[in-house]
Amino acid sequence: MATTEIKIAPEDVASAAGAHERIPEPGVVVIFGASGDLTKRKLLPALFHLEQQGLLPEKIRIVGVARRDLGDSFAKDMRAGILEFGGVKEDDEKLEGFVDKVSYHAMNFDDDGGYEALKEKLAGYDKELGTKNRLFYLAVAPEYFSDIVDHLGKHGMAKSDEGAVRVIIEKPFGHDLESAKALNADISKVFAEEQIFRIDHYLGKETVQNVLVFRFANGIFEPVWNRNYIDNVQITAAESIGIEGRGPFYEKAGATRDILQNHLMEVLSFVAMEPPVSFESDAVRQEKLKVWKAIRPIKEENTVRGQYGPGTVGGKEAIGYRQEDRVSPESQTETFAAVKLEIDNWRWAGVPIYIRAGKRLAKRVTEVTIQFKQPPMRLFDKATSGPCGEVQPNLITMRIQPDEGISLRFGAKLPSPDMTVCPVVMDFKYAQAFGANTANGYERLLLDAMLGDGTLFAHRDGVEVTWELFTPLLEAWTKTKLDFPNYDSGTWGPKASDELLARDGRKWQKL
Repeated sequence: MATTEIKIAPEDVASAAGAHERIPEPGVVVIFGASGDLTKRKLLPALFHLEQQGLLPEKIRIVGVARRDLGDSFAKDMRAGILEFGGVKEDDEKLEGFVDKVSYHAMNFDDDGGYEALKEKLAGYDKELGTKNRLFYLAVAPEYFSDIVDHLGKHGMAKSDEGAVRVIIEKPFGHDLESAKALNADISKVFAEEQIFRIDHYLGKETVQNVLVFRFANGIFEPVWNRNYIDNVQITAAESIGIEGRGPFYEKAGATRDILQNHLMEVLSFVAMEPPVSFESDAVRQEKLKVWKAIRPIKEENTVRGQYGPGTVGGKEAIGYRQEDRVSPESQTETFAAVKLEIDNWRWAGVPIYIRAGKRLAKRVTEVTIQFKQPPMRLFDKATSGPCGEVQPNLITMRIQPDEGISLRFGAKLPSPDMTVCPVVMDFKYAQAFGANTANGYERLLLDAMLGDGTLFAHRDGVEVTWELFTPLLEAWTKTKLDFPNYDSGTWGPKASDELLARDGRKWQKL
C-alpha cells in the first residue's frame, strides 16, 4: 500500500495559528529590566512574530523600563535584536511600523517619581489610542520582584476599572520553599492570583506542549502509558556551554535551582499527568499538582551532583567552573545534577523517573525518553549473534531542543537467512513537516498572558510543592562538601550518574 508524506506549508501553519487564536484587547506591554539580553534576544522578537501573524492588536505599545538612560537608542537596539535573533528580514513590511510602537522609560526601580511618570505615560497612551489593558513583565533580577510589585500597587497601577492588569514574573521564583512562600505572599498583597503569570519558557516550546497532544489526541499511546508497559522515564536537559559570564547568578542557583526544580518538573508533569477534564487552565493545573504531590520525598542516595572541570567541548578547550569569572575557587555549586524520582500513584508505581541537567556536557540537547518493558516471552533472545547484539527495548523519544521532533524505536528483522533483530527508528521532525520555525517559545506565553490564559504558567501551589520536594535535598547537600570538579567538560557528567542507574540495572539512553 502506498504511503503519502504529510507536509504542511509554512503559510498554512501561520494561517491556522491566526484562525484559532483570539486577538488581545488594545493595551500596553511594560518590560522592567528592558536593557537586559532577554528583551533584545527573546521578548521583542517574540512580540514581532505575533505581529507578523496578525495576533497583536493594532493599538498596542511596548514600553521598556530600566535604569540606564538609553533614550531613542532603545528602539533602534530592539530593531537590531529582532533582525539578529528573530530570523526577520530587513525588508519585512511590518517591521518599521512595529518599531514605532516601542518606547523607553528610564527610572530606578525604587524611585516613586519614576513610577508616577510611568503612570502618566501610560495614561497618555490610553487617551491617545484607547488602550485599557496592561501587561507588566518583570525581566529583572529576583531581588527586585517584590519592590517593583509593591511600587506598582502603591502608585495605583495594579488594578484598573476599565481593563485587565496582569504581571509576568520570570524565574527563579524563590530559591527555596521559605523564600517562594514569602515572594508569593508579597505579590499576593498587590495582585490577585488570576493576575499573576509565573513564566517558564520551556512551556512555550512546541514539543513540550505536544507531549499532551501526543498522549491524549492519539488512541494508540495512552493505553500503554503506565506501569504495566513502561520500564522507566528519562528526562535530560544538557548544555554544552558553561555559565556564560553569569558567575554571581549561578553561584546562588546551581543546576538544581536553575533547571530541575522548574523546567524539568514542568516537563515531567506533562509526561505523567492524568487526562484533564478539559484544557482549561484550572483543570490542567490540578492534574499537574497531583503528579508533584504524589512524588516521594527525594532520598539523598538517589541523587548525584557534579561540577565541571577543564576539558574539550566541540574541539575547543574549556576552562573549569572554578576558573570562571566571579566564581569561588572553592565553590561547591553543582553544575550537574541527576535525581531518581518515584511517583506513588496507580499509573506510575514502581516506574523510576530519572532526571538530569548539566553544563559543559557533550552536546546541547533536551529530551524525554520513554523506555518500554521487554516482552515477557523473549522469542528472539538467541538472535543476538548478528551485528545488532541483543534485542533492544522500544523507546519513544521526544526531543525538545534542538531539532524538535518525536521518534519511535522498535525491532525489525535484518535481511539475512538468520532471525537477526535490529533496532530501527521512525522519526518525525517539526522542521520537515511544518517548515522552519523562528519562534523562540515566548510567543505563545506572551499571547496567553495578554489573553489571561494561565494554562501554561506556574500556579502558586505548584511552585511551593516543587520547592517542598527539592529544599530538603538542597539543605542536605550543604552539609557535605564534595571533591569538585568531578567531571571533565565535554563529557556526560560524573561517573556516579551512570552508577545511579546501574544500581537499578539500567543505563542512560544515548542522546
